[in-house]
Amino acid sequence: MAGLKEIKTRIASVKSTRQITNAMKMVSAAYLRKAQDAIIQMRPYANKLHEILVNLSESLEGSSDNIYAQKREEINRVLIVTITSNRGLCGAFNANIIKKSIAVATTKYEKLFRNGHVHFLIIGKKAFDFFKDKEEFKITGEKNKIFNNLDFDNTSEIAEDLMKKFISGKYDEIVLVYNQFKNAAVQIITEEQFLPIRIEKDENEKKRNLDYILEPTKEYIITELIPRSLKIQFFKALLDSFAAEHGARMTAMHKATDNATEFIRELNLHYNKARQAAITKEILEIVGGAEALKG
Repeated sequence: MAGLKEIKTRIASVKSTRQITNAMKMVSAAYLRKAQDAIIQMRPYANKLHEILVNLSESLEGSSDNIYAQKREEINRVLIVTITSNRGLCGAFNANIIKKSIAVATTKYEKLFRNGHVHFLIIGKKAFDFFKDKEEFKITGEKNKIFNNLDFDNTSEIAEDLMKKFISGKYDEIVLVYNQFKNAAVQIITEEQFLPIRIEKDENEKKRNLDYILEPTKEYIITELIPRSLKIQFFKALLDSFAAEHGARMTAMHKATDNATEFIRELNLHYNKARQAAITKEILEIVGGAEALKG
C-alpha cells in the first residue's frame, strides 16, 4: 500500500484536475447555450429553404441552365469537406468525423481514392493535424480560423469557392462530413452531398406536379436564389458542428469531473486504511516496547 504522503499528494492532484474539468464544463455549457440557440433558430429556415431548393431543382430538371444540379456522366474528382473542431477534450467528436471521412474516401470512392482523385478540404485544426503528414490523403486547403468568427459572411466565401470549383469542373461531387447537433449528449455523424444538388425522390411515388411560376425570371432564380440557398446549407452545417462540439465537450468534462470525484473517494478510502494501519503499527510498537521494559 502506498505511503500516506504519496496518497495525500495524489488526492490533491486529482482535486486540482477536478476543478479544471468542472470549470471547462461550465465554460462549454455557456458556449453551448449560445450555439444551440443559433442552430435551433437557423434549422427550420434552412430546412424549408432546402425543401424549396430541391423542388426548384426538380422543376428545372433537364434544363441545362441549372448548373448546380447537373450530374456528371462520369465522376472523376471528388472533394470531401471534413468539419471538425480546433480544440480537443471533447470525447470522440473529432475521431468519429475523421473515421467517417476516411470511410467515405476509401469505400464510396475507392477507385478514385487509389488514383489520388479524392481531395480533402479541412475545416478544423484536429482533422488537419491528423491528415497533414499522411501522403495518401490529398489536402487542398484548410480553413481552421473560420470558428474564430463564425458568421454567414465568412462561411459564404468558402461556399462560393466550392460552387466555383464545381461549376468549373474541377470537382464532380462535393461532400460534407460533419457532426449534426441533436442534444448536448448526442451528435449525429452526417455525410451530406453539397453539390450537385441531390433531388430526392421516392420511386414508388408518382412524380410531384411542380408547376412553378418563376418570378422575376428563371435566370434570376438560378443565379441568385439557388447559390444563396447553398450558402445557407453550408452555414447550417458549420453551426451544427459548432454546437455539437460544445455539447460533446461539456459531456466529456462532466464525465471527467464525475470520474475524478469517484477517484478521490477511492483515494480517501485508501488513505484512511493506510492511516489506520500506521496507527495500529505504532500502537503495537509501543505495546511491544512496554512489554520489553517489563521483562
